[in-house]
Amino acid sequence: MAEMDTSSGGGHKKGPGVKKGKKLSTRVDLTPMVDLGFLLLTFFVFTTTMSQSTAMNMNEPKDDPNQQMKVKNSGAMTILLGKGNQVYYYYGQLMPETISQDFKSTNFKGIRALILEKKKSTPIDDLMYIIKSDEKSTFKNAIDILDEMTISAVPPGHYAEVEMVDVEKMLIRETEKANGIQ
Repeated sequence: MAEMDTSSGGGHKKGPGVKKGKKLSTRVDLTPMVDLGFLLLTFFVFTTTMSQSTAMNMNEPKDDPNQQMKVKNSGAMTILLGKGNQVYYYYGQLMPETISQDFKSTNFKGIRALILEKKKSTPIDDLMYIIKSDEKSTFKNAIDILDEMTISAVPPGHYAEVEMVDVEKMLIRETEKANGIQ
């Protein structure tokens, strides 16, 4: 659809006093072009694939006590997630006589440096991060600590999520009470 405007009103006379004829103009109808544009748009929308969601591989501990992996105290770092974006940690195993020196707290800004420091100072075969979440910690905190493991390039199989024991829960409550965390 294109059409020509042929309404010129007059003949082909020459001479003085004769008005010049109007030039012919063309007009293009763009309606089919709009239809074609929408057809192409719907075609590409229906034929493209959406981005596939990716899941992080997580090695969880085995339920069979005979097949559980033994971790050396020198290579273990336990990370406890509390409320208010607080992160508590200790190295090895908690001993009752040194609990006040071993049990420490930080936040998510400082945990990466601690993870990297532990990774550098421990042989990779002995390295293990044990992650435990308190009932009052958020799901975001659990995802954040897993992201920190990925950012710090900790290989899969060298960190695991485990249930928190009562002593650790009590230590978190006492530390939060002493620091005024609500």
